[in-house]
Amino acid sequence: MQQVEDTPTKLSNNLASHTEAQYDKVIASCKDIYMKKVIDYGTSWRILRPSSLTDQIFIKAKRIRNIEQMGGKMEVDESIDAEFRGIINYCLIALIQVELKADQSIELSADESEYHYDKQALRAKELMEKKNHDYGEAWRDLRTTSFTDLILMKLLRLKQIEDNDGLTVISEGVEANYLDIINYSIFALIKMDEV
Repeated sequence: MQQVEDTPTKLSNNLASHTEAQYDKVIASCKDIYMKKVIDYGTSWRILRPSSLTDQIFIKAKRIRNIEQMGGKMEVDESIDAEFRGIINYCLIALIQVELKADQSIELSADESEYHYDKQALRAKELMEKKNHDYGEAWRDLRTTSFTDLILMKLLRLKQIEDNDGLTVISEGVEANYLDIINYSIFALIKMDEV
């Protein structure tokens, strides 16, 4: 009789594979929204400074927290999951803005837009995989509301870094914070989908 091995490594690999599939599903839905908006609006977001993008993300995160604190009651017909997707896309746009030179053209083609989106989304996924390896998917034990608070904390840090002209003494820079916000938002969406 063959013995089935349920080693911690095998179980960990199965969970990591499941997380990767869930992660990719969320990114695909966000990218679909992003690409449709590129068709509708072009890349008008290129005019925004990173600090303006941080403020836009902050507004969305504050709305999520307000709705959570009011027991889910909302007046505007835009769901919490739509707000998390908006946060993801604005963070990816912010990362694109940081990478692209300010003197480059505002208008990017759809192909260029997609290339830059995919490049930054891959950075976020690679970071998630590294952290999941080290932390053992600890995020699965967090409450969804904790992700909202963590996002708001990261945004306050970003605002402080931006107000200091991007200078830090010991802390991570703006890009690391945007990447973490993307991953917290994706984790929140995965947990909301599992309920």
